[in-house]
Amino acid sequence: MNNLWGDSLSGFWSAWIIVITLGSIGLAFWLLYANRKTDKTPDAEGNVDTTGHAADGIEEYDNPLPRWWFQLYVGTVIFALGYLVLYPGLGNFAGLLGWSQEGQWEQEVARAEERFTPIFAQYEEVPIPELAQDAEAMQVAERIFLNNCAVCHGSGAQGGYGFPNLTDDDWLYGGEPENILATLNNGRNGLMPSWQQLGEENIENVTQHVLALSGNEHDAERAESGAATFASVCAACHMPDGTGNQALGAPNLTNNIWLYQQPGQSVADAVRQTLRNGRNGHMPAQAAYIGEERVHLVAAYVYSLRNQD
Repeated sequence: MNNLWGDSLSGFWSAWIIVITLGSIGLAFWLLYANRKTDKTPDAEGNVDTTGHAADGIEEYDNPLPRWWFQLYVGTVIFALGYLVLYPGLGNFAGLLGWSQEGQWEQEVARAEERFTPIFAQYEEVPIPELAQDAEAMQVAERIFLNNCAVCHGSGAQGGYGFPNLTDDDWLYGGEPENILATLNNGRNGLMPSWQQLGEENIENVTQHVLALSGNEHDAERAESGAATFASVCAACHMPDGTGNQALGAPNLTNNIWLYQQPGQSVADAVRQTLRNGRNGHMPAQAAYIGEERVHLVAAYVYSLRNQD
């Protein structure tokens, strides 16, 4: 049985909505119709007695509703009933016109695709470095970026905690056109395993070694002790010198840029947290959502941000 919030309602809830909707309209109309006339007899001048209600010296006369007001309300009732016949609003009844918000959205999308797909197809034929110099194309690309990418990377593409800055030269998977296209088309899944099995002593030693690699203040003795552990468990991804591996998306640990450093957090605490708990990063593939033509435009836009002065 479908629940109340499913694609369709159960027979009971559908009937309940129909009864409540039509009953409310009928009751409101009956109240209006039953009170369209007054039972007071006007005097010779056409005035009627008051209802007895008074507030701040203002008395309420028992006059009937103006005819135009009554007729206007009748018109709204007729309109409401006509609307409910043509459009959905009565339970599972879809309306005689068969309209739905999903159908309207699909029609609008189809019209937009018919209009704009040829334009995007033309842009797709232009190499990314050249397209990145096209100011008009970049205006279009910026709107696509803001609608689909800014929620993670920020409206200025400068990223945030756990989301890469796209305006600098530090790229986990490389910032050349082919790398950007691969990321947008296929997505990325980054995994940094937890190293709790090393124990707190070794975690601290490796932390100090990473601080030394990046030029941060560190404990030299512990950093030297952590070098051997780093070489055995970390160098396979981050390379022996800590410069990272773009083929794996392993970060460069020597440039003092930290993807998972929270505001106000020290580098040492960020490194310790990563070693203890690991990290999982997911960049969803965008081609399935926005199409390869738009991906090409966004790639050019991101490339322009990376290479802007």
